[in-house]
Amino acid sequence: MKVIVATGNAGKMREFRRILEPLGFQVTSMKEEGIDVPIVEDGTTFAENARIKAMTVHQHTGEAVIADDSGICVDALGGRPGVYSARYGGEDLPHPEKIKLLLSELRDTPPEQRGARYECAIRFVLADGREYAFHADCPGMVGYETRGQNGFGYDPIFYLPEYGCTSAELSMEEKNRISHRGKALRLIKEELV
Repeated sequence: MKVIVATGNAGKMREFRRILEPLGFQVTSMKEEGIDVPIVEDGTTFAENARIKAMTVHQHTGEAVIADDSGICVDALGGRPGVYSARYGGEDLPHPEKIKLLLSELRDTPPEQRGARYECAIRFVLADGREYAFHADCPGMVGYETRGQNGFGYDPIFYLPEYGCTSAELSMEEKNRISHRGKALRLIKEELV
């Protein structure tokens, strides 16, 4: 089955391909399909934003579409940045600066209060309009400095105590096995494949 991924994020596209192609999906991007439609992510939850993205592209193409909305939720910040993870500190703030901002907000926070989790909501819309929703998370904590070269987003500061490293220090195979997005995408296999 061909599925369009409703994202412009190259890191997410790599993850979608690595996880969905072995399940038999032909994964393609909006860019590869020549889709340039505005998507207004004005939902208040990850699930709402994932549905907005998927439905916008599905209504434009009539094809099967998958979308996610995900981010980091920090306990000491009441769940922030949450749905605003990609826009944290401003739309145009480069990601290394977003990381610096988050670390500065947690500067005086002791280790036992630095709990965090990555959350991911997936919306899969089939060509016939049937919709499926999936959700998963990955618990961890916010570290004190950036570590690792793999991954993207907040991965260099997302520390996984049980592995003794950040998400950015894992191989892509390890990350896809334990990550919020990997878990959510594998739920598709259980439901549809």
